[in-house]
Amino acid sequence: KVLSLKNSFFYFRFGIFSLCFWYLLEKELNLIRNLFYSILICFSSLVIDGYIQYIFGKNLFGYELYNKYRVSSFFGSELILGSYLARLFPILFGLFVFLDRSKKNKFLLFFVTFLFILTEGLIFLSGERLALFFMNLSAIYIILMIKEYRIYRFWTYFTSLILIIFLLNIYPNAKERFVDQTIYDFTRNKDEKLYIFSKPHTDMYITAYRIFLDNKFFGVGPRQFRNSCDKYSVSEYSCETHPHNTYMELMSESGIFAFLMVLTLFILVCFLSLKHLFLKLTGKKNGIINDFEVCLLSSLIISLWPFSPSGSFFNNWMSIVYYFPVGLLLWQRSIRKLQ
Repeated sequence: KVLSLKNSFFYFRFGIFSLCFWYLLEKELNLIRNLFYSILICFSSLVIDGYIQYIFGKNLFGYELYNKYRVSSFFGSELILGSYLARLFPILFGLFVFLDRSKKNKFLLFFVTFLFILTEGLIFLSGERLALFFMNLSAIYIILMIKEYRIYRFWTYFTSLILIIFLLNIYPNAKERFVDQTIYDFTRNKDEKLYIFSKPHTDMYITAYRIFLDNKFFGVGPRQFRNSCDKYSVSEYSCETHPHNTYMELMSESGIFAFLMVLTLFILVCFLSLKHLFLKLTGKKNGIINDFEVCLLSSLIISLWPFSPSGSFFNNWMSIVYYFPVGLLLWQRSIRKLQ
């Protein structure tokens, strides 16, 4: 219960983080540019180091390929390189769109184009299937929704797909993980019974739902799935630290109210996106959100996406990723209202 209270009582700090970020962006005019170059440097370092690790078997710090084929770069044994790149990529692209309105810096355009393509290739080399899915989801969303940079984003995405296909053919272990392993996870038994992502995922979801049925309103408490799953387990796969899906975790640990709040936010983002797309396609308006906001919303879409496995909603790293684009969105919307 102490662990539950620790993660829930101070969770409001992430809301304060978004509001403070918004405030700083309004007060410090160069912060947005500094933010862009900071993320650009991080991505550049990871791309250089990641490909060195892939080609030579070790990165600049001597970390070897995980399991002899998964690239993790500076993250070492913590396999979050793909997730880090896929979740922050829409924000980086959005900042580039926001700062490159004049299109005068040809060197920057060339550099980021090269970096974007290599980044999406590195997401593939990380071996994280979910990160690769999020990369494709955000790319398709941005291409459909954006206005000025649609052709540019389409060609960078298309080129990165060619790179991934090339890597898939010269990197046999990649096919084994992304194709063979995925098929095996969906049909794990001899009867070829279909599962939701895999048998362990399916069993965790059933367990989470059983917990929810006995604790509908407030759940068993944040981070308490691990302590409650034994009673509701359906197999040896049922118990983990969390059920590996944001919405199943919220249902079982925080109850129906928290679940509906997050689901409502996801529905609102989808509604706003569809309205924007409809207005663009019918030619009545250029839409209701600008290109920078499209990129930020794509970041929220992949964080709130309900139809995939996910990390723990109450994890610090995940929460920062959730709330980081919110501060940027609040700032951008406040600017547009003043214009």
